[in-house]
Amino acid sequence: MNKIYVINGPNLNMLGIREPDIYGREDYAALIRRVCEYATNRGVEAVCFQSNHEGELVDKIQEAYFEGAKGIVINPGAYTHTSIALLDAVKATGLPTVEVHISNPDEREEFRHKSYIRLAAYKTICGHGLSGYIEALDTLIEEFCK
Repeated sequence: MNKIYVINGPNLNMLGIREPDIYGREDYAALIRRVCEYATNRGVEAVCFQSNHEGELVDKIQEAYFEGAKGIVINPGAYTHTSIALLDAVKATGLPTVEVHISNPDEREEFRHKSYIRLAAYKTICGHGLSGYIEALDTLIEEFCK
């Protein structure tokens, strides 16, 4: 079965608690259930992971490569705006990667307008709430899991 890694960065585990007016009231467990059920229904395996630690995220990106994943869905959280290490990891693997953001960073504080990961992303989906993850899965399934 084709695998797609769904990697979430800092504070995504706080969904439903952190700024619900921006990120919604659905919690992280509900997001993961939604992603895994959808992926299974589309005939792929979603390997979901969340960490607040940059090095663990780099390790998981590399694991996706070594495990033969077809692609990565990533919401790097605040590391979007700071992490060249995540950018380098995605570039090193060459895996098609879809960057997802629940909110639209371009409509928020200026420091959120810069995305390092976008430099290596196949596509970016912003501001579609948790449905952005489903859109990202669809993109990878339709383009790379044939």
